[in-house]
Amino acid sequence: METILSSHSLSPILNPKASTSKSLLSPSIQPRSASLPLSKPFTCALKKQTSQSLKPSLAEPKTWFVHAQRGLAALAISLALNFSPVLHTGNAWASEFDVINEGPPKDSYVFDDANVLSRVTKSDLRQLLSDLESRKTFHINFVTVRKLTSKADAFEYADQVLERWYPTLEEGNNKGIVVLVTSQKEGAVTGGPAFIEAVGEKILDATVSENLPVLATDEKYNEAIYSSAKRLVAAIDGLPDPGGPKFKENKKESNFKSREETEEKRGQFSLVVGGLLVIAFVVPMAQYYAYVSKK
Repeated sequence: METILSSHSLSPILNPKASTSKSLLSPSIQPRSASLPLSKPFTCALKKQTSQSLKPSLAEPKTWFVHAQRGLAALAISLALNFSPVLHTGNAWASEFDVINEGPPKDSYVFDDANVLSRVTKSDLRQLLSDLESRKTFHINFVTVRKLTSKADAFEYADQVLERWYPTLEEGNNKGIVVLVTSQKEGAVTGGPAFIEAVGEKILDATVSENLPVLATDEKYNEAIYSSAKRLVAAIDGLPDPGGPKFKENKKESNFKSREETEEKRGQFSLVVGGLLVIAFVVPMAQYYAYVSKK
């Protein structure tokens, strides 16, 4: 009680200057009685240091498990993205929609969105088709796209282009649309009633089954487009059919898998991805639990 009620304990309250001067003294001059209450905090500091010294030993296996789990999870996600079927969302940035929204070409007869036609081919097409339009009033547009995501085949897409570009019968009566899909190696020809009657079903079918797919398979896109144009113009003018290449002459063995093979492979990949997901999440947890239980 004497120490608590001494004048030294009351001096910081009654005399602030004295407390300030006292704090400036060196630790060696301080009274020894002030160091006695530090015994308990010193004991707590030892406990903290002991607990901190144990953390690295426990963190090493935990860090190893975390890295292993993340690596396996990343591998599983990568395989799932590579082998899962692609969902077509129909985004507006696809090239096929650009063709529809921009409308028919104004300065030429070609909408080469796939960028596979040369300047010479475009110039020859313009000369050939402009001469046809001036003589017969038939207008033919050629469209190339890389792939289709919104429609099942080139025929549906060609009909969609015709309806959007020429929405009325008067506008599309004497118009023709020729579509070439480079990734699928196929094409289609459509048009208004007057154009279909002038060309004839026979030439339309021959152009779609010979000129466009056969030459596109060999990646001869310029020849496929220009030979189709000459064949259609000759039919409208009533000239003899120049003909086209045959699949028997240029047929190559297909590298694409059948639908059955694709479904079989997809099932196998699903099992592999599922197994990797189990390994990525279950096995590290089991190993970590076994490690902790031993401790």
